[in-house]
Amino acid sequence: MRAFAVMPDDPTVHDLEVPTPTPEGRQVLLRVVRAGVCHTDTHLRAGGYDLGSRGTMSMKDRGIEYPMVLGHEVVGVVEKVGDEVDSVQVGDLRLIYPWIGCGTCRQCREGHDNRCAAGRNLGVARHGGYAENILVPDEKYLVDIDGLDPSWAATMACSGLTAYSAVDRILPLDPDEPVVIFGAGGLGLTAVAILRSRGHRNICAVDVADRNLDSARALGATTTFNSGSGDTAALRERLGAPAAAVVDFVNNGATAGAAFEILAKGAIMVQVGLFGGEVTIPTALLALRMIRIEGSFVGTLAQMQQLVRLAQQGAIPTIPVVERPLSASEVAGALDDLTAGGVTGRIVLTA
Repeated sequence: MRAFAVMPDDPTVHDLEVPTPTPEGRQVLLRVVRAGVCHTDTHLRAGGYDLGSRGTMSMKDRGIEYPMVLGHEVVGVVEKVGDEVDSVQVGDLRLIYPWIGCGTCRQCREGHDNRCAAGRNLGVARHGGYAENILVPDEKYLVDIDGLDPSWAATMACSGLTAYSAVDRILPLDPDEPVVIFGAGGLGLTAVAILRSRGHRNICAVDVADRNLDSARALGATTTFNSGSGDTAALRERLGAPAAAVVDFVNNGATAGAAFEILAKGAIMVQVGLFGGEVTIPTALLALRMIRIEGSFVGTLAQMQQLVRLAQQGAIPTIPVVERPLSASEVAGALDDLTAGGVTGRIVLTA
């Protein structure tokens, strides 16, 4: 099969011919029909994550094998199944949950694969969806998306799930308490839409691009703020009151610092993005203001199933999706566009 892979210390996306896996046991082989492009892929192509003064977290040093086939937002058609599979059959269209754990640790046993310290995530530690086929290690990770647009459904495996899980961390709140979303790209827009669908009425979207803020207003943001000037005082003034919660889909030094400054006493700050850097927070204020700071990484299989059901019920508005063909050059171009910050919503590659 053809696969579009990255190598260490090499920005090129390579068009490779690799063996097509044969499913065994509970494994399922799918033909990829949609593969979403995520900011995480840009960091993986770059080789790691910015840890501020601690340097870079290298994927290669953490044991990730190359060539790496990226792509974790995947919808596919079942082509072959292992001899123990009984919940899907050849021809079924399914969304894949990619955040797969070891299967034996306490977190995995409790359904929190995304918390597994030995995770084997598709598109990171296992070959992902930038390929003709993808092998899923267990049929339980496949979700029926009947009635949904496959391109939009693909985004639910990461951007949708990540936003849904982050919103779960801050609700319930009084519907009129200010909630601030930093970053109005694909994840931030999804979070705005989910908050609105769950009845929240005071949502402020913060971004450096006016076109993203326009999209946020269309999806239900009641206030927007262009943070290009870096003026936190102006953001506080725009809010009119301290924020009950902040969800930071950027999570660099600037946004994390601004988030802390606008929080109300007893508020929560959920850090999601992987743009990197670091922030200094006065420890006394952390205690005196009783601020909670949480990191949030994607979500559970159960949460993705809940999200898909809500979408099938029409409870969540769609976000902007740009479709492009699945090829080595288009994978590279999409990653370049995301790195440059020139995309509103999500890019989904179609096979």
